[in-house]
Amino acid sequence: MKKETIKLFEEKQVRSLWDAEEEKWYISIIDVIAVLTDQPTYQGARNYWKVLKHRLLKEGNETVTNCNQLKFEAPDGKMRLTDVADTEQLFRLIQSIPSPKAEPFKLWLAKVASERLNEMQDPELSIDRALEQYMKLGYSESWINQRLKSIEIRKELTDEWKKRGLKEGQHFATLTDIITKAWSDKTTKEYKVLKGLKKENLRDNMTNTELILNMLAEASTKDISTATNPKDFEESKKVAKQGGYVAKVARMELEAKTGEKVVTTLNAKEVLKGIKQKKTLPAKKGKKK
Repeated sequence: MKKETIKLFEEKQVRSLWDAEEEKWYISIIDVIAVLTDQPTYQGARNYWKVLKHRLLKEGNETVTNCNQLKFEAPDGKMRLTDVADTEQLFRLIQSIPSPKAEPFKLWLAKVASERLNEMQDPELSIDRALEQYMKLGYSESWINQRLKSIEIRKELTDEWKKRGLKEGQHFATLTDIITKAWSDKTTKEYKVLKGLKKENLRDNMTNTELILNMLAEASTKDISTATNPKDFEESKKVAKQGGYVAKVARMELEAKTGEKVVTTLNAKEVLKGIKQKKTLPAKKGKKK
């Protein structure tokens, strides 16, 4: 399983991809060059790398010869192949780039690698990091508590799927889509379109109530799977629908009582903007007697 992410060094984006099978980071070389050489544009970093790569190849540099290419989202929004290197290769490559930022970047790179490996050994560390990041973004404490709980429930469900021999990627995505459709009456894609999302995480843009119902759907799916022992992917699809339906019943009951829809267009930007506005509003003055 490969997971793309954005790392930040001195507020500059470094596109990275974690390969769970190889247990290593692959990082965009162009982004590293942009950081080390203070190139003002993406094209400038590309040109710098083109010249440097040609020179190193002529010298027979093995690091460049062994570089891989992976697809990352480019500044124009399209997925394009770009040269990447693992952390060990990057340490060697940095030696060829004269920059006062070389040593600080090496320290940052070592920290990134060690943090991910530590999180694999102790999952609580990744939860702590998630908590810290959500707080920095300005999410409310009650929402953060729900979100962290949802991560725990999701992990229990995916562990159950793995025990059933299901594969990460297409199997997990299909089952998640079935659960989402069953409780919310929307596929994951439809749900994201409703909230105006593209690549953003759907759960990070759910309200408290949406998160709670999504957790109920996933927890129910896991419990039903444990009780019924589905033998293959097709049987697991039926279980996913049953688990999602449990949360749908709760959703419909709540909507009937409140007269309001649970699945909303609200996304994180709108919610956080509202929170910040409330914090900055001046206190109302009391009426003079």
